[in-house]
Amino acid sequence: MIDREFHSIRRLPPYVFAEVNAMKAQARARGADIIDFGMGNPDSATPRHIVDKLVEAVQNPRTHRYSNSRGIPGLRKALAGYYARRFGVDLDPDGEVVVTIGSKEGLANLAQAISSPGDIILAPNP
Repeated sequence: MIDREFHSIRRLPPYVFAEVNAMKAQARARGADIIDFGMGNPDSATPRHIVDKLVEAVQNPRTHRYSNSRGIPGLRKALAGYYARRFGVDLDPDGEVVVTIGSKEGLANLAQAISSPGDIILAPNP
């Protein structure tokens, strides 16, 4: 066992979504009817046509492995098209669009992606 104090971790505030989940659980325990619009938690069943497509995708052996590390080429192309239509921005799907597993991964890697050795990055003290 490591006998070491991790001061930075101890100073972190509570995880906001854990706090929100605790508040929702308390409200439900009091009998409140909660409609959850947060964190991707739908309050109703997934529509049948979506479930059917998911089953179809799972039955395809090509979906049983990791995709391209930069994201599926068709998805990158679709995202570039969306940005062109929505924002008038011309993006190269092969060089300027990357798909991540979520915003946390994208933000965690952002500083490395846009900085070079010797650059100075200012960040607030947690």
